[in-house]
Amino acid sequence: MKFYYAPNTCAVASHIALEEAGASYETQRLDFSKSEQRSDDYLRVNPKGRVPALVTEQGIITETPAILTYVAQTYPASRLAPLDDNYAFAKMQEFNAYLCATVHVAHAHRLRGVRWCDDPGVIEALKLKVPLNMAECFHLIETELFQGPWVLGEQYSVSDMYLFTVSQWLEGDSVAIADFPRVAEMAQRMLTKAAVQTVLAANTN
Repeated sequence: MKFYYAPNTCAVASHIALEEAGASYETQRLDFSKSEQRSDDYLRVNPKGRVPALVTEQGIITETPAILTYVAQTYPASRLAPLDDNYAFAKMQEFNAYLCATVHVAHAHRLRGVRWCDDPGVIEALKLKVPLNMAECFHLIETELFQGPWVLGEQYSVSDMYLFTVSQWLEGDSVAIADFPRVAEMAQRMLTKAAVQTVLAANTN
């Protein structure tokens, strides 16, 4: 397999999953500052011009929830998802979809406002809403969605990798992770994991 990523993006979650699963894969790091995600070569891999993308023997998978599910199902021995419990598996998908469709979009208004509007004044107004929107999202996660000690309760899963990744954006969004102590404690535990340390090193070197 070949995994395409860019530093400090949502691709971190899928990267951690590949490491935790013990998958055999190679990586291709893209430099957003050089618009490599819009290069002809990469657009042939992912016409969306986004990361992550995972090239498998069967074809190419994009979108974080899809890649996380693929890794968990392809490496069942790693126990990265509740594969034997349909309800729990659906709740995992529900949580990951919320991060993808709501939380990530709320965050993107700070850096990617041009996706929604060309008016500079409106773009600035979108940025001003980011701290409030992200805080509201994480309040819901903290009080309603997070079971503890992991997202799904006792089982560590790909949802924890995804939540950890998104939680690392809070400081830049002017939101204090300390305001969400259960999430903050989980994030600290994630930092002690070898797979996480390996991926973070790949994102900073």
